[in-house]
Amino acid sequence: MSEQMQRLDEETLDDLLEKKNYAEIKLRLSSMNEVDVAELLNPLDTTHTLLIFRMLPKDLAADTFAHINKDRQLGIINAITDTEVEEIVQELYFDDMIDLLEEMPANVVKRVIKNTPIQERKLINQFLCYPEDSAGSIMTIEMVHLKKEDTVGQAIKHIRETGLTKETIYTCYVTDAQRHLEGIVSLRKLITSDEDVKVKDLMETDIIYTNTFADQEDVAALFKRYGFIAIPVVDNEHRLIGIITVDDIMDIMEQEATEDFQLMAAMSPTEEEYLDTSVVTLAKNRLPWLLLLMLSATFTGRIMMHFESLLSQVAVLAAFIPMLMDTGGNSGSQSSTLMIRGLATGEITSKDWLRVFWKETRISLLVGTILASVNFLRLLVLERIPMPIAVTVCATLILTVVASKLVGGLLPLLAHKLKMDPAIMAGPLITTIVDALALVVYFGIAQAILGI
Repeated sequence: MSEQMQRLDEETLDDLLEKKNYAEIKLRLSSMNEVDVAELLNPLDTTHTLLIFRMLPKDLAADTFAHINKDRQLGIINAITDTEVEEIVQELYFDDMIDLLEEMPANVVKRVIKNTPIQERKLINQFLCYPEDSAGSIMTIEMVHLKKEDTVGQAIKHIRETGLTKETIYTCYVTDAQRHLEGIVSLRKLITSDEDVKVKDLMETDIIYTNTFADQEDVAALFKRYGFIAIPVVDNEHRLIGIITVDDIMDIMEQEATEDFQLMAAMSPTEEEYLDTSVVTLAKNRLPWLLLLMLSATFTGRIMMHFESLLSQVAVLAAFIPMLMDTGGNSGSQSSTLMIRGLATGEITSKDWLRVFWKETRISLLVGTILASVNFLRLLVLERIPMPIAVTVCATLILTVVASKLVGGLLPLLAHKLKMDPAIMAGPLITTIVDALALVVYFGIAQAILGI
């Protein structure tokens, strides 16, 4: 049977489960990638998940376990024996084990730790104490250590003996007897050098590293800047504690991007998948922001009530309020989106606020003038609006665009300066602020030009 024929899809798996053709299921799953197997298990109920999980070869079972969702992991842990728990734990990479324990209830954590060796148990407890979202919480201890006095031949022999249990062997780390990080050497350099050459003659000592308490976003920025496959993590005494690999950083980047999108849409961030999250939880994540924005929008109503007499005398002014507010909100959202993206990639920092101010001022004047010119012709030619009203609307449009782009450009920088997530200063919040500004400017100009 070819590899293509041995692959399973959900429909075929359901059919084989219904027929109780477990031999065929086992045969096909054994040749599949662990990520694909995990995708097949995630939609199944706990009974069928456990049934299929126990069919998998030992190595594949552990790799698959690391990729299935947390609910399925919890169901499996609760249903299997201590011996089976121990087998899974022994096969998991250390960072995957830490990820598992961070998400599990205390009773499950105790059960897993109980089935780990004493030395590893100490390391687990140490890792679980690192702050959430820190480099220490996402690193792994599975890397290759070398000594600088080793020869290339000795180093390669050591890699062959220990490499299978390491998460990566492409970069090796040179440490002294106290585990202080002294240098790094690539596997490529080792295998292309003579066996008698010393590691110290090949290693690089100008090392880019991070601290165990560094924020994971800062670590992601290092990966992006230098194109790393892995980065060493040291403690305050410069002792090598672990490494962070690129696959973990890709997860962090996805997590941070998702969080920013949720904040920009005025929702409380959550790491749970949409279809796996209850309706009540999703409503709770959205409701606080909606309440805040709804209450803040009362300022808009109060402004309009304050100028009620002006609107009653020149009723046509009310017809242009939606256009002015929408244009202002859209202008502010454009600027805030660019600023949030720039801050996330490191292209912009809060120290650049003056440059941002000057650039957004010029952009907004250019954009506002063009929009106002087009709108002025439309009002006079098509709408037959009196000249004073057209001037009022268009002057307001220019000032609204300028104010909106400055607010949208500078508020994310202010949030970043205050150690807040810049994504908070996004669409809904910017729009609420800009709406109030647009109305104040509009009615102020109207009173000045119309003399009311």
